[in-house]
Amino acid sequence: MTLAPPSPGPVLQPLQLPWDLRLNADQFERVCQANPDAVLELTADGELIAMTPTGSETGARNNELCFQLKRFAKASGGWQGFDSSTGFRLPDGSVLSPDASLVRMDRWQALSPEQRRGFAPLCPELVVELARASDEGSRGVSALRQKMETYRANGAQLGWLLLPEQRAVEIWRAGATSSERQGGAATLEGGELFAGLTLDLAPIWEV
Repeated sequence: MTLAPPSPGPVLQPLQLPWDLRLNADQFERVCQANPDAVLELTADGELIAMTPTGSETGARNNELCFQLKRFAKASGGWQGFDSSTGFRLPDGSVLSPDASLVRMDRWQALSPEQRRGFAPLCPELVVELARASDEGSRGVSALRQKMETYRANGAQLGWLLLPEQRAVEIWRAGATSSERQGGAATLEGGELFAGLTLDLAPIWEV
């Protein structure tokens, strides 16, 4: 007797969303929970942004970046470090995911367990973004500059936009009206707020 193979289940199709759809942060979190493999962000006006996966080179650079920030956070004891998969619910209602970030430990510990499990309702003190070579899409320099301005407007004290192809950094400081550019720098210093933080750029540039 020959057994017939079981009939296949329904084929799931990618979710298509209307271009003018607008979500609040709670709705966005539910969409992310229902689509765990999607990489999404949310603008302040409720627009979804689909983030493409990074290339392997950028991924290796981001791994080095997170390693250095995590090492600083553990050594200092006063900071909690986060990687690029972490979304934060900013005061303006947007939900963004910096490539790496630091949050002061007392602010992190003041959150409820439920808030920690979801998108933490705060803006990190330090945010870092890695630009790719092309300026196209959500990971291009133009889009990341807009993100850096959003971080600063929502309370970030310091932002570093790393430009590996140019071996340059744009520095975004709280209260400033524009960014500063540093070319050819070997290290970045966190300054008084992040005392003891030194980012070694060589292993990031040389991936």
